[in-house]
Amino acid sequence: MTDGALTPAEQAAQKALARIYTCIDEGNSFLLEAGAGAGKTYSLIQALRYLIEKNGADLLRQHQRVACITYTNVAKDEIETRTDGHKAIYSSTIHSFCWSIIKDFQPYLRDELPNIKEWAVKLEEFGGIGTRSIVYDEFGYRSIKETHVSLHHNDILILTIKLMEHEKFRAILTSRYPVLFIDEYQDSDKYFAEALKTYFLDTNEGPLIGFFGDHWQKIYRDGCGKIEHKSLEFIGKEANFRSVPIIVEGLNQMRPELPQHVKDPNAVGSVTVCHTNAWVGSRRTGSHWAGDLPAEVAHKYLEALKEHLATEGWDFSPNKTKILMLTHNILAMEQGYSSLDKVFPYKEAFLKKEDPHIKFFCDTLEPVCVAYENQRFGEMFSLLGGRTPAIRSHADKIPWVKDMDELLTLRNTETIGAILDHLKRTKHPRLPDTVERKEQELERLVKEPNTEETSPVKILRELKAVSYSEIIALARFLDEKTPFATKHGVKGAEFENVLVVVGRGWNLYNYNQFLEWAGDPDNIPSDKLDAFERNRNLFYVACSRPKKRLAILFTQELSDKAITTLIAWFGNKAIHSLPIINQ
Repeated sequence: MTDGALTPAEQAAQKALARIYTCIDEGNSFLLEAGAGAGKTYSLIQALRYLIEKNGADLLRQHQRVACITYTNVAKDEIETRTDGHKAIYSSTIHSFCWSIIKDFQPYLRDELPNIKEWAVKLEEFGGIGTRSIVYDEFGYRSIKETHVSLHHNDILILTIKLMEHEKFRAILTSRYPVLFIDEYQDSDKYFAEALKTYFLDTNEGPLIGFFGDHWQKIYRDGCGKIEHKSLEFIGKEANFRSVPIIVEGLNQMRPELPQHVKDPNAVGSVTVCHTNAWVGSRRTGSHWAGDLPAEVAHKYLEALKEHLATEGWDFSPNKTKILMLTHNILAMEQGYSSLDKVFPYKEAFLKKEDPHIKFFCDTLEPVCVAYENQRFGEMFSLLGGRTPAIRSHADKIPWVKDMDELLTLRNTETIGAILDHLKRTKHPRLPDTVERKEQELERLVKEPNTEETSPVKILRELKAVSYSEIIALARFLDEKTPFATKHGVKGAEFENVLVVVGRGWNLYNYNQFLEWAGDPDNIPSDKLDAFERNRNLFYVACSRPKKRLAILFTQELSDKAITTLIAWFGNKAIHSLPIINQ
């Protein structure tokens, strides 16, 4: 390729971006379908920058903004950073966005709240809602006080969707936010997505809406998935900036309707697909595990494959290779924090450190303990930052040494609750304000007879009973000091090499059945389409993570039909039957 010439991926990306700009100029809503490695976030940022350049000054003059709804706070912060915090862009999670609009409709909220099932009896016990104000905060749990009522996260969406029925509300939303972008649209609440279609796309009124995402990367069950509407301009971004051609060829065989063009047509890599059909022992039974290898045998096959791949140039250090496993509860069991995994109903709370306790433990307390243990005291106090009083004398050091020595002993033997009690008592180190507030508020709620045990209260109670050693194991995993990861936890991530371990462990996933259906899509039972898409999406996400090398190990027994599908996708030469390993 000559210097200055665009790569095939760059040409495809430019074509998609030009179509987005045209939609913006002409006021047409659109949907950008960006497959794995396509650079979806780049397109979103460029579209926002185009709006800033084209309409930014006018928007601010008219007290309007472009709303960009994201799925996580991490994504929100990234968008704010990459648009230089421009005041014409309002980047927010869905709940914060909705609350920014509905909070001004207090009389309506008071009228509508009793119609929500979870509130009906609760409000009746207090003689109705009266003139209490409706509030919402970061904790998102339901409670009734003398002067106000606090909403749950789910209440926000329910009330917003209900308000969309009213023309005045829709007019105010459009006036404030004439452009609405939705990032990772496939993970949006399905009822919210339907409301946007019903009240804006069906009527050709309201804000210009831009959906950015990929319905093949929907991996959360409550997401809306694929969005189609006659008023939406469909824009397929046919680029892959991540993977080498041999991997992209496999992805294109899986998904011929959105073919991808690579960045470097001459890049070299590999795809290896291994199955364990040759094993002759008794496989596991039950709805969760049927057809899979016994755990100890699966482990031996994994280790044997790793040894073989190492001879072919694989580097299994955590910064080079990820081993992706089916579900996080299996991974948690392997890594040593299975009890912690069971505490949180939403895995993002601890996998992405969205829970303030987990964030403090993993980002501050564990690094502090490691630094102290290795006598790197300067690093230790640097990590603590402004929360630490100045140490000016030997006398100042004595309580620190005593308390840190005790903390190191406790963290290996005691529960998370014991660690928190120690930190509250010694203040070495101090708990951050976010944790202090949550501790105080939730502990107060537990003692109040008129407050049900909400999810945050239950989580805190169960969290305190878990051994702190599981925090140590989790911190190592999140700090990428192990090569393991979950397929759910790496959407959007990329690695040089990826080894995918495909087995059972959850009755929602059966990859042998999925592969059989994928090879004969016309005969997928209508009541099994959701199951097929769930399996397909997770398999696609896992196989599209590597830049250079992909290996797949099936510990579940595969039928001839399933293997035929794998051959169609990856080629006969890539498929290998592993030799028998003794139990």
